[in-house]
Amino acid sequence: MRSRRGQAAMEFLMTYGWAILVVLAAIGALAYFGILSPDKFLPSSCTVSGGFSCGEFKVNTTHARFVIMNNLGVDANSVAVNLTPTTSGCVVDGGVVGATGLGNGEKINGGLLSFPYSGCTLSVGDKFKGNIKVTYVKSGETLSHEATGTLQTKVE
Repeated sequence: MRSRRGQAAMEFLMTYGWAILVVLAAIGALAYFGILSPDKFLPSSCTVSGGFSCGEFKVNTTHARFVIMNNLGVDANSVAVNLTPTTSGCVVDGGVVGATGLGNGEKINGGLLSFPYSGCTLSVGDKFKGNIKVTYVKSGETLSHEATGTLQTKVE
């Protein structure tokens, strides 16, 4: 009597074990070939921490453009913005220096910042990722501060 119950339990485990193994192999194959790549499902975003915000943004095959706004609550001086692409081979051709005395709530350079890049071949629909660094001095202070963020979107 006991051996029949043991045999039934073993057959049950073997049947479902093989089914689970097949499902795991299928998921592994889909992930290996890039069909389940999380990059394809991530939304486009532009974020900056540390008292600045990133508004509109767009990336095409030659430029990355976005808006940075001062939300520190105080004016900022000596503002510099840099973009470092993490996309393979891309190099930005210089940063953007903002106005001295950037008021609270004002956009750096009055609006859209443009970063031309080179060294990579991006096509429409490719994913672009980059790290944003804003260096600034708060009004009334002498030490510089840094805010960081990310830009990730599809090339239009």
